[in-house]
Amino acid sequence: MPVPAQALFFDVFGTLVDWRTGIAREAERALRPLGHELDWIAFADAWRGEYQPSMEEVRAGRLPFCKLDVLHRYNLERILPRFKIEGVAEEVLADLNLAWHRLDAWPDVARGLARLGKKFLLAPCSNGNISIMVDLARRNGIVWDAILGSEIAGDFKPKPRVYLAACAAFNLPPRECMMVAAHSRDLKSAAACGLSTAHVARPDEYGPATGEAGPIVPVDVAASSLEQLADKLGV
Repeated sequence: MPVPAQALFFDVFGTLVDWRTGIAREAERALRPLGHELDWIAFADAWRGEYQPSMEEVRAGRLPFCKLDVLHRYNLERILPRFKIEGVAEEVLADLNLAWHRLDAWPDVARGLARLGKKFLLAPCSNGNISIMVDLARRNGIVWDAILGSEIAGDFKPKPRVYLAACAAFNLPPRECMMVAAHSRDLKSAAACGLSTAHVARPDEYGPATGEAGPIVPVDVAASSLEQLADKLGV
């Protein structure tokens, strides 16, 4: 790191939590009792596949900023016809939309964050809204110093204001903050804003050997897990 970091900001979906397995599980729990039988992993992939396109509508100014919960519901409505799902009661759809609040962390996350928290300020810098971050933290035993990201900035990564608002929240210049993510695009954008960067490999994020086994852009630190990241940062 060019300058020792005082704060670490974390991407969440994919980096800290296994969205694919969790969404497939929750979709099956909600829809199978209604008689639906489908490829639940394909359903999770389809729902996640609408994630970036819907946020781009906001980033481009074609839609006003809204919480990710709102976009998730919009995206859910878009994919239901692809799986020939119709006539589902509103309470079921509302509960299914909260599946993103009920995801499980990767096995190294709780231990790694507990170690890192001994030395650094920790906060998510996610496109997820605050209530999602709170629920995921409570479910997975994560302790944050603050919850930052899109809802604080009023925009979605990789727009610069999301990273810069996180730095400002801790009264720190970007050079004293580090973005931690499993996605090189996220890290490239953070680096352009002056943050240092750490890549954590999640090679199975989209299925076996489908995620980034290593960074494809220059980073300050590359690690195979949050525990190895703690090792490399001297915690």
